[in-house]
Amino acid sequence: MIADRKDDHVRHAVNHRRNHSGGNDFDSVAFVHHALAGIDSADVRLGVDFAGKHWNSPLYVNAMTGGSTNTGEINRQLAVAARETGVPIASGSMSAYFRDPAVAGTFRVLREENPHGFVLANVNANATLDQVHSAIDLLEADALQIHVNSVQEVVMPEGDRSFAGWPRRIEEIVAGVPVPVIVKEVGFGLSRQTVTWLREAGVAVADVGGRGGTNFARIENDRRAGADFGFIEQWGQSTAACLLDCTGITGIDISASGGIRSPLDMARALALGAKATGVAGAFLETLVDHGTEALVAKITTWLDQLRNIMTVLGATTPAELTGRDVLVTGDLAGFCALRGIDVACLAHRSRWWRESNLREGVIHE
Repeated sequence: MIADRKDDHVRHAVNHRRNHSGGNDFDSVAFVHHALAGIDSADVRLGVDFAGKHWNSPLYVNAMTGGSTNTGEINRQLAVAARETGVPIASGSMSAYFRDPAVAGTFRVLREENPHGFVLANVNANATLDQVHSAIDLLEADALQIHVNSVQEVVMPEGDRSFAGWPRRIEEIVAGVPVPVIVKEVGFGLSRQTVTWLREAGVAVADVGGRGGTNFARIENDRRAGADFGFIEQWGQSTAACLLDCTGITGIDISASGGIRSPLDMARALALGAKATGVAGAFLETLVDHGTEALVAKITTWLDQLRNIMTVLGATTPAELTGRDVLVTGDLAGFCALRGIDVACLAHRSRWWRESNLREGVIHE
């Protein structure tokens, strides 16, 4: 049954992407163009320090799948793409492995095909410490993702219905593992209050995992005989909204996944405070429809295009994008108004004019 469910998830996720051409809240975020802000592309560095490690770029292949023959092959191809492009990669939920060790190879392939890469194991918030250690050992994982997905679970016909123990279990895992812990939502968003709690619990990274990408409420509803949970498919906050909600939180790294459709969305997410961006759906669709080489080409192109965007914006590092002017409009601005977030200041934060004139001696400190 678990293998069938994993195959169902992949099939529905890809079909939803093929049949969906709508936008998301990243379309309500625009950079203010300053025509003289550009720098030399050779001066741009994509590397980031993330969860106590150095990554060569702010992009990673986020958690997708594993647990069946078909998904094991998908993981193999994803691992090859990660190896060839040098980006980190996360496994899908390893719950299937905990229930049936015979499917270990469908996850282990991520390390076998990518022996020197940065690999993240992925477990749910009910996992025991023994299970977590087993997952880390199987993948020789460099970090651990804990996914929280209560909305998905209540829509899933065979899903969990008990979530009260999650906070305590997260604390136990953080205290009991030797690698950085990332807590991620699966498409419904992490609020400011949740991220603040995660920081106090010692979590290294909060992946806000907001609405706008793969919709697991819709996927699980499609798996229900009566498809009677359609009313919940727009639950939660968008990724852009979550990033804005978390403005100013320190002591925990923020990453963005959920609806990252392009290098421009990557730049937008980084400008709103993410240190890194995770992509699943867009990469899965490319892999399933066009193969591994096409995915390698896509990741390579995205990184080149991100560098070009940063060149135009005058940002030598991804972190410098947080000092570039952005306009927040539409429903996203309405969300911010209700949450007490000042977005007007984001439109006036650029330092390019001051920095360039300091270099040229036009103005002085």
